[in-house]
Amino acid sequence: MKFGIQIVPEDPWQTAREKWHRAEQLGFDHAWTYDHLNWRAFRAKDWATAVPTLTAAAVETTRIKLGVLVASPNLRDPAYLAKEVTTLDDIADGRLVLGLGSGAEGYDAKMTRRVPWSRRERTERFDEYVRLTDLLLRQPVTTFDGRYYVADEVHSHPLCRQVPRVPFAIAAGGPRGMRLAAEYGSYWVTTGVPSRVESAPYEQALPIVRQQVEAFEKACGEVGRDPDSVARLLICGPSVGGVLASPEAFFDAAGRFAEAGITDFVVQWPRTSEPFLGKVEILEKVAAELNRPRNT
Repeated sequence: MKFGIQIVPEDPWQTAREKWHRAEQLGFDHAWTYDHLNWRAFRAKDWATAVPTLTAAAVETTRIKLGVLVASPNLRDPAYLAKEVTTLDDIADGRLVLGLGSGAEGYDAKMTRRVPWSRRERTERFDEYVRLTDLLLRQPVTTFDGRYYVADEVHSHPLCRQVPRVPFAIAAGGPRGMRLAAEYGSYWVTTGVPSRVESAPYEQALPIVRQQVEAFEKACGEVGRDPDSVARLLICGPSVGGVLASPEAFFDAAGRFAEAGITDFVVQWPRTSEPFLGKVEILEKVAAELNRPRNT
C-alpha cells in the first residue's frame, strides 16, 4: 500500500511550505491539496487556490508526487485546466497527478451561476470534461464539439512532461463515473461515504468501501481494463474518521482497507481545530513506522 497526505491550503506560503517539505521528509508517496473557492468551515477564512499552491510545492520538493483532490467543472474550463496542468507538470519535473471529480452542491456550485447544475447535468458534464481534458493533454491540437464543452483548434504547447499525459485520479461513486475512472484513470478515488458532512469512525466505512471496490472492478471489466492496473485511493478525513487517533488506529485502518482492496491511503494533515483536529506528533510516529526497514 502507498500512503499520502492532503493539506488544507489555509496558511500563507511561508508557513505552508514547511508542511509540504515535511511531507516529503516523512516519506509519504504523494501529497495533495483541495481545489475550491470556498469550502465548509473555511468560507470566511484564508484559503489559497490549488494551482499556485502546487506550483510552490513543486519548487519546494523533489521526490514526492503532487496533486489536487479534486479539480472539477464547477470551477475550471477544461482548456484552461489543461494549460495549467502542462505547466505544472513541467515545473514538478513530471511528478504531477491530476485529480478530477464531477463537483458537488455547495459554495462552488452556487457562487458563480444563478442556477446550480442538477446531479444529472453534473454527471453528463463530467463525462465530456474528462474526455476533452484527456485529448487536450495528449495531442498538440484539439477540436471537440460536445453538448457542454467545445474546443476549436486549441493548441497545447508544450505537452505534459509525462507521456502520454499526467495520470488522472478520478473520483467516482456512481456507475457512470466509475466507468470513466476505469477508462481514463490511473487512480480511482473514493471518500468512502460521500453523502456525509461530518466524518464517522472508519469501521463504519469499511463495508461501503468494500462494495465500492467491487463495483469499480466490475466497471473495469465492462471496459476491458485490468482492475489491478488502476490504483484505488481512499481519502480519509472528510467522511472517514478516527484514522489518526493513534498510530495503532492508523495501521489498523490501513490494514483493513487494504484487505478491502484499497491501494493508496490518504490522510489529512492534522490541524489545531476542527475539521481534521489532530496531533502532528501522531503523524510523525506513523511516518517513522512506515519508513522503518522490515525483514522480508
